[in-house]
Amino acid sequence: MTPTAKFAIGSLVQHNKFNYRGVVVDVDPQFMLSEQWYEQVAKSRPPKDQPWYRVLVDNADNETYVAERHLEADSSQEPIRHPLVDELFSGFSDGHYQTGQRQN
Repeated sequence: MTPTAKFAIGSLVQHNKFNYRGVVVDVDPQFMLSEQWYEQVAKSRPPKDQPWYRVLVDNADNETYVAERHLEADSSQEPIRHPLVDELFSGFSDGHYQTGQRQN
């Protein structure tokens, strides 16, 4: 049985180990990168059979791939500053980014 993801695309999150904020841009039901990446990067060995997220990092130009157990909801409700936000989302309201057709 595939676990249900705690966060959706557009959700604001905070990494509870490295203390950065971000916005979810993709959700995988389980770990989807290479075994080599997992061995080199996922030092705490989070479970592969739980959801993983692509997250745009606030005040940076990179994204991360993070296991669900390292994320919590970001309570600040403040927008994320990242160069790809405007390309990937159509708006921001009530602490959540919207996907879909941008209104001109």
